[in-house]
Amino acid sequence: MLKLMLTAISSNSGKTAVTCGLLSLLKRKGWDPCAFKCGPDYIDPMFHRSVLGISSNNLDVFLAGEDGVREVFTRHSKGHGAAVMEGVMGFYDGVRRFGIEEASEFASAHHVADLLDVPAVLVLRPKGAALTMAAVIKGAAEFRAPKRICGVIFNDCSEAYYNMYGQLIKQESGVPVLGYVPHMEEADFDSRHLGLMTAGEIEDLAERIDRIGQKMEETIDLERLFEAAGADAKADIPDERPCDEAAAKGSGVRIAVAKDEAFNFIYAETLTALEEAGAEIAFFSPVHDTALPDDIDGLYLPGGYPELYGRQLSENKSMLASVREAVRGGLPTVAECGGFLYLSASLEDSEGKDWTMVGVLPGEGSNAGKLVRFGYGYISGKHDSLLLRAGEQVPVHEFHYWDTTADGSDMTLTKVSNGKQWTFGYASDTLYAGFPHLYLGGGGLAERFVSACRK
Repeated sequence: MLKLMLTAISSNSGKTAVTCGLLSLLKRKGWDPCAFKCGPDYIDPMFHRSVLGISSNNLDVFLAGEDGVREVFTRHSKGHGAAVMEGVMGFYDGVRRFGIEEASEFASAHHVADLLDVPAVLVLRPKGAALTMAAVIKGAAEFRAPKRICGVIFNDCSEAYYNMYGQLIKQESGVPVLGYVPHMEEADFDSRHLGLMTAGEIEDLAERIDRIGQKMEETIDLERLFEAAGADAKADIPDERPCDEAAAKGSGVRIAVAKDEAFNFIYAETLTALEEAGAEIAFFSPVHDTALPDDIDGLYLPGGYPELYGRQLSENKSMLASVREAVRGGLPTVAECGGFLYLSASLEDSEGKDWTMVGVLPGEGSNAGKLVRFGYGYISGKHDSLLLRAGEQVPVHEFHYWDTTADGSDMTLTKVSNGKQWTFGYASDTLYAGFPHLYLGGGGLAERFVSACRK
């Protein structure tokens, strides 16, 4: 199997576009690739999925633990001819844990590469530098042992620059330059306050990525890429991969999961964990459907961009009433970040207008104009509830620009980087609601949710 990570020195290097281009190229050549994303990002895996038609899974050491990352990779790469991972931030950028005197590369892309014994290729924009690029590459490659960086791909780079400096940089840094991706409008994906536009919002995405892949076939030396990654380009690709029978293990528990343009931030591992705990997933749209699905035993409202669809959500009165009745009636419900705001009294849209929401929780959601809270943390409950046990710590990730006038106070979050604490959220025997994003792929939370639904 070809195992490869595409990483960078920093964010905004074009990793997602290059990763998708490579996935498209490998798919067209019959390698049956699968994809992974390092860290907690929801949006980049949507782009991977748009290319492959199968889920892209997150490899997050903080949320899943080292054993969890190994299990996710082993399970979802089995039977594929290639496994391509997209890094997060810079290669060595991880979590500095408060009170622990150690390097802050914990949960970094480098940490994942070490865990899985995966070679990494740097994706670099070389504009504004020449020989200095060799110093940057050499420093990155030799910063930690064992060395994981096996090559470089220049992104947004002219053919003239590559021809002039590619071989020189290889000689000076000792790291092969495997090719380049020229400036392409197709690779310029628009962004907003939480990152890239989601894959579903880009109408011609499939064609754009296909063109990136076709261009990379011309400008990337695949044989050298395979060689640098330690893979055999002529290796047999499995004819088929094993089926995941998790969904077949359902035991009459049916959980409605919001999934549309407003709500789409949910980990693939969370859905797998719920299915393996015995749940059947019933997707629905709070924007377009008129009511919750029939015969449900639980409700999951993930994050997303409800602030961009305030009018549509508010004008869907029958759905608001359906959700309101279900939550007030004790339907086990998990609502995180955007889903939490959806349950509140009102929500300000991106143009500054307030819209009525479900109203089972107090609070008015509004644009804070800046990143309110960001990063990893541990949450703990003050009392036993749907997901948490009193005093138990659960890893989470928080990232939002919208805030609320009624954040709640049933739980406590401790930020990993500096130890700061604050209270948040609403927790009862049938409810988890708060800004922190949950990872249900481990720790027994999926089993607790399904158990409550079964009751």
